[in-house]
Amino acid sequence: MKFRSVHRRYVDADPAVVGRLIDTLSSAEDRLWPGETWPRMRFTAGLNAGSHGGHGPVRYTVERHEAGKEIVFRFSGDGPPGVTGSHGYQVRPQGAGCVLEQLAEGRTYGVARLTWPLAFRPLHDALIEDSLDKAEREATGRAPASPAIWSPRVRILRRLARRLA
Repeated sequence: MKFRSVHRRYVDADPAVVGRLIDTLSSAEDRLWPGETWPRMRFTAGLNAGSHGGHGPVRYTVERHEAGKEIVFRFSGDGPPGVTGSHGYQVRPQGAGCVLEQLAEGRTYGVARLTWPLAFRPLHDALIEDSLDKAEREATGRAPASPAIWSPRVRILRRLARRLA
């Protein structure tokens, strides 16, 4: 089964400032990934093509990184089982600011045909919205006008994940 998840946020900031947030991913000074409330993103060799890593049980490889503009990751097949495809961030100038977009797309097979829509997708969506909130705060110095709120399903799934860890 195919999936496509797109999250976009207009950020009233210079695209170069927002692009530099992408470049901090998985570093000790990560200013984009919400590692305060979600499993941190980690890689064997930073954001260099071919570097392996991920966050929590989700494993992927850096496919390409264009500093200040985009990063694309390829799911490695190691986790979650049954998910293939890619995900990443891209920044595009728009008006006086820019749009930060996170796109995940691919296919699910086997057990992931159930686990993606029931568990991983809601968790993914909540994590990415938290990431976009963080990007907006970091780039503008202001809190988002409408910050993300976790759904009851996400809160329950997070509780279950902590108990299983």
